[in-house]
Amino acid sequence: MFLDLLLQQAPASYGTLGAGLAIGLGAIGPGIGIGIAVGKAMEAIGRNPEASGTVFLPMIIGVAFAEAVAIYALIIAFILSGR
Repeated sequence: MFLDLLLQQAPASYGTLGAGLAIGLGAIGPGIGIGIAVGKAMEAIGRNPEASGTVFLPMIIGVAFAEAVAIYALIIAFILSGR
């Protein structure tokens, strides 16, 4: 049923579907990665508060790299939607 409906749509709407899938699937990995990284960093700071300076900066750099992947997915979604 869904396949029949999908085949009846204009090929131009496939870009919108692809854009939704790109940003949806492209945000899952960075979201999970950022959650795990920040959680482990807070756990490390909680166990050893004196090490917060050495834990915080690498965590922020790692979060920035993970967020870059989500931004690439957003760019691909814009390209696929044609905007």
